[in-house]
Amino acid sequence: MTDNEQPRDHEVHGYERMLERVRERLESTGDAVEKGFNEALAAARERSVALGELTRDEADRVAEWLQRDLEDAAEYVDRARGTYSDWLHMDLQLVENWIWDRFSSVADQTRLQWQALNRQLQAAARYHTGEVTGPGTLVCRDCGEVLHFKRTGHIPPCPKCHGSRFERAARQTTG
Repeated sequence: MTDNEQPRDHEVHGYERMLERVRERLESTGDAVEKGFNEALAAARERSVALGELTRDEADRVAEWLQRDLEDAAEYVDRARGTYSDWLHMDLQLVENWIWDRFSSVADQTRLQWQALNRQLQAAARYHTGEVTGPGTLVCRDCGEVLHFKRTGHIPPCPKCHGSRFERAARQTTG
């Protein structure tokens, strides 16, 4: 951690590095999707610990957050037949291109895994204050306040009601 970094900002950087490592591994291996994603995430988590970027506990938390985001994106695209930009609920120009490229390629792999396993994902109350999330829009489950994330960051308490439970907002489509 550098002198200018906030105490937990290294988790945000760890999230981004872990996402990049998962993407690279999925692109370089010919493993079956079901096996490949889990192994790629485990390898990225171990690499973060081995390089001293994150402690074991931090790496476990960051990997859990990353998997949650990727599964949520894959489920949304599959269920709603939407796009990853719909899931992000924002103009893609607001998202840094390098994080978008990495996130979308890993989310595609996760989507395939989700379809192959036909998992029932728990959508309610999946995002909590203090966790790290990727770019997009979250809605407070207690009061409906909307929080916009232009880049990876920690989820703060709701600025309106101080609630700590959020869900991903889906873009409203017009008929």
